[in-house]
Amino acid sequence: MTQMNMVSAINDALRFEMQNDDRVVVMGEDVGKLGGVFRVTAGLQKEFGEERVIDTPLSETGIIGTAIGMAMGGLRPVPEIQFGDFIYPAVDQLINEAAKYRYRSGGEFTCPMVVRVPVGGGIKGGHYHSQSPETIFVHTAGLKVVCPSNPYDAKGLMLASIRDNDPVLFFEPKRVYRALKMDVPEGEYTVELSRAKVVREGEHVTLVAWGAMLLEAIAAAEEVKEQGVEAEVIDLRTLWPMDTETVVQSVKKTGRLVIVHEAAKACGLGAEMVAQICETAFTHLQAPPRRVTGWDTPFPYTLENEYLPLAHRIVPALLETARF
Repeated sequence: MTQMNMVSAINDALRFEMQNDDRVVVMGEDVGKLGGVFRVTAGLQKEFGEERVIDTPLSETGIIGTAIGMAMGGLRPVPEIQFGDFIYPAVDQLINEAAKYRYRSGGEFTCPMVVRVPVGGGIKGGHYHSQSPETIFVHTAGLKVVCPSNPYDAKGLMLASIRDNDPVLFFEPKRVYRALKMDVPEGEYTVELSRAKVVREGEHVTLVAWGAMLLEAIAAAEEVKEQGVEAEVIDLRTLWPMDTETVVQSVKKTGRLVIVHEAAKACGLGAEMVAQICETAFTHLQAPPRRVTGWDTPFPYTLENEYLPLAHRIVPALLETARF
């Protein structure tokens, strides 16, 4: 075991897989010599060379289009989009090409690639460097969407994603990159995709979150404990395909559901989760499901803490839902 933050854990995962599978190629803007804006790919070009760690032009469409060609040609590319906010020029390549190859070929072809995407607020980046665009890709059949909340899961999910035969959007919460360290195995292990984790047991209300908001959810759960409310906290980890079963089992126990996510409320992933719970566990609900989310506005520069669904906004939702 080695103490790692999320940056070093993802770097370790990339290095491990590149050492053991010469099909793995890293590419993106400034990922080579610089090691990426957040230094997640630091040292990889020096170790593996410019043909496997490729500094690309500033063209998200070109980066993803090239990665798709590599994947179709037998490689396993890991392209980086420098910020989640910059992914929109590549949406056509991801939705109309990468996501469709397995279906359009009747399963004859796959597109194994992992698109690394730093997402979310917490670094005072304003509306061009703080977005959480997961809903677009969750809505697209053929894409898998992952968002770890801690270093251990980040490494295990990255290794599992690279080995998966379908395209994966790997969302990395910038706010957590260096926010905490934990013991991470140096060698090989994977965290299963599409499997949520109950990170805190509770009996009164189910609280679901992912990415950076998982830490806020845990903090809120600890605060309401002092008022007699025990929240069961679930880390979704893989956003799609969603592990609805784990959430349903928890809701059947608690009878209540609160969902937290950074993205805007309207048509967010929380809305889909509420719909699924109402369809499969409606008779177990003892209170209306609640969503604590970002606002339906652009992400602000100066009011970041007012936009983010931090613990102080989660606590009232938990108390009101538990006491309904």
